[in-house]
Amino acid sequence: MKKIVFIWIIMSLSVTNYVHSQISSESLKFGEVLSKIARYYVDTINETKILDEVIVNMLHDLDPHSAYLRKDEVSASQEQLDGGFDGIGVSFNILKDTIFIINPISGGPSEKVGIRPGDRIIKIEGENVAGIGIANIDVQKKLKGPKNTKVNISVLRRNVPGLIDFTITRDKIPLYSLDASYMIDDNTGYIKLSRFSSTTASEFNTAVDALKLEGMQDLILDLSGNGGGYLFSAVDLADQFLEGRRKIVYTEGAQNPRRDFYSTNAGVFKEGGVVVMIDETSASASEIVSGALQDWDRAVIVGRRSFGKGLVQGRFELHDGSELRLTVAKYYTPSGRLIQKSYEDGYEDYSKDLLNRYNSGELSGEEVSIHDSLKYRTLLKNRIVYGGGGISPDYFVSIDTSANSDYYRALINRGLLNSFILSYVDKNRKNLEKEYPDFVKFQKEFKEISTMMSQLTKYAEKEGLPLVEADYEKSYERISLLAKAYIARDLWDTSEFYRIINEVDPIFIKAKEVSNNAALYEAKLKLRE
Repeated sequence: MKKIVFIWIIMSLSVTNYVHSQISSESLKFGEVLSKIARYYVDTINETKILDEVIVNMLHDLDPHSAYLRKDEVSASQEQLDGGFDGIGVSFNILKDTIFIINPISGGPSEKVGIRPGDRIIKIEGENVAGIGIANIDVQKKLKGPKNTKVNISVLRRNVPGLIDFTITRDKIPLYSLDASYMIDDNTGYIKLSRFSSTTASEFNTAVDALKLEGMQDLILDLSGNGGGYLFSAVDLADQFLEGRRKIVYTEGAQNPRRDFYSTNAGVFKEGGVVVMIDETSASASEIVSGALQDWDRAVIVGRRSFGKGLVQGRFELHDGSELRLTVAKYYTPSGRLIQKSYEDGYEDYSKDLLNRYNSGELSGEEVSIHDSLKYRTLLKNRIVYGGGGISPDYFVSIDTSANSDYYRALINRGLLNSFILSYVDKNRKNLEKEYPDFVKFQKEFKEISTMMSQLTKYAEKEGLPLVEADYEKSYERISLLAKAYIARDLWDTSEFYRIINEVDPIFIKAKEVSNNAALYEAKLKLRE
């Protein structure tokens, strides 16, 4: 118990960054309470659990994004941003209680030894892992490990008798932040980023160079659904678009003096039209980039108001390997807009913000009433842009719920559509690869939709989801297109997935329209007096 009290006092001093008698007194009071509970409480208590819960609740009272991570959560969180981990290099799913290989990562350890899509991992280090209810986290623990260590697996391969044994030497496995990159037409490229990691700028630059070789002059940058990541990665990405020394973002807090971040003369896309896609789940680093490009009249923003996460978290490692991520400053766009939305009504209300937006009609309405005090001006052309939390788009696109139904949601949420497609591709891979040797032919000529959809509904019924005709008819086009996109992903990659699914994405459709129509594009970038 004395150890816990000591940790609490040290943490309090780290949070405030100075010693203050009132803080120390309150810290000691907390220690006294824990001590009394441990000594006199009627039942045995879990001191670690109590302390963890107190820390979490305390941070929630401060702001929505300060956080406490247990030791086991720190490394998992970090690898998502560092851009890699040590492992065998496969994407997998658990299908019918069996580890099913979707794809070995190109150039990774598994591909090098001959692991193929559709292989099922039956044993790891001689231990059976099939049909035992293994979870994703358990698979990761067994397959991940330090670089240059070895792991032995046995796989079952379709049409091959018995198990095939492999010894795989673990290596550094990249985690990419770029989900898709392709040419939409002869002049316009498309790049989708899913996060801002340590490798984001280099991935983006490589993609831009490749697209330029295909004739790209204008770019659609898709940041919809991108929850953010590293500040420096956002600054590096914005720098690719902005000329000279221009402010990208600045941070400021009560205990942290203002710090400004600027662009440089370097960059791979200083010229050419730019349209940025955002939605209500685009956050943090995504908002830094879209806000900077909007403030400098460098891009047209299309979609819906972004999430509004503009709090900077400082990382404080605690003695046991756990970590405190404490808000130390706020993000501001170059024009002075605070990115962070209000959290004055508390954590619970803040956590319901997207639901409140939906219920208020913001996500489906054509216009949102914004108070005059929240109007700002862009830095080159004096256009009006809006503050109040998040980045408001230049062209609003309402959320599309026309294809939604309970049946459709159940297919997705229960993983039935994904599981069915994994099995479908596994059974038909050779025929699919023979009939559709390249993606273009597949996109134009894939004919098995009606047969496949019939099989899907029967599969769903066997899994406990009865067919609802009205829902099925309402969602048919969306389900069938998503199924086709999943097949493309499993046969090729995520770029092909988005080349199909973007056909019905309202934000993408509007972004493409704006990019291809000079009048629409320039209308939002005109000088305003």
